[in-house]
Amino acid sequence: MPIIDFANPTRFLTIANRALPWLIAVTVIVFAIGLFYVMNAPDDYQQGATVKIMFLHVPAAWLGMLGWGLMSVAALGTLVWRHPLADVAGKAAAPIGAAFTFICLVTGSLWGRPTWGTYWVWDARLTSMLVLLLLYFGVLALYWTAEEPSRGARAAAILSLVGAVNLPIIKFSVDWWNTLHQPASVFRMGGSTIDPALLTPLLIMALAFTLLFATLHLAVMRNEILRRRVRSMRLMQAQELAEAT
Repeated sequence: MPIIDFANPTRFLTIANRALPWLIAVTVIVFAIGLFYVMNAPDDYQQGATVKIMFLHVPAAWLGMLGWGLMSVAALGTLVWRHPLADVAGKAAAPIGAAFTFICLVTGSLWGRPTWGTYWVWDARLTSMLVLLLLYFGVLALYWTAEEPSRGARAAAILSLVGAVNLPIIKFSVDWWNTLHQPASVFRMGGSTIDPALLTPLLIMALAFTLLFATLHLAVMRNEILRRRVRSMRLMQAQELAEAT
């Protein structure tokens, strides 16, 4: 199927309705497998059972960044290529990415208390993740408060592209500055530094949360298309009523 076919909202709705049940089923299965591995994962020799916060914290951090990356690509589609579904994709990704970023910050604080002795430190990684959450709030505000949806969409797209500068800062902050946050330990030159007994459930849970992100994103896109169709129908009915009177 040519990629241009996805630009048709009606065709996209058909594909989404067919794919969602399968995505939900696969997501549930992978979560079940991941939780089995998590329950059987050993405690860390230094952090004890608190290390298992990692299985939620790390995927949430990845998906918070992934959400903004997706919004940045959608912003290009909105501003440059005028793709009819680009704005829908960006708007749908914003609340999901914001939720995962918030989860990342909360779980990181809970993890930091027994590990660092404090819930929060203003180091580069934590601060840049907080900035990402604030950027998400800014995009959501532009979508929700704009009097004209198209103008709000353009403003949100511009902010998405500007905010993309923060993504490499988050990624490389532990390398550029001296921080309390541990350096990259999963994907790094020379291989992962995490024991396989902890790495395996982490990767499975990361896959499960990624599937959850995809499922939610597809469902929200579908609902947004339907919402816009209802809004267009109401505007047409109001215009016809005004002309009739």
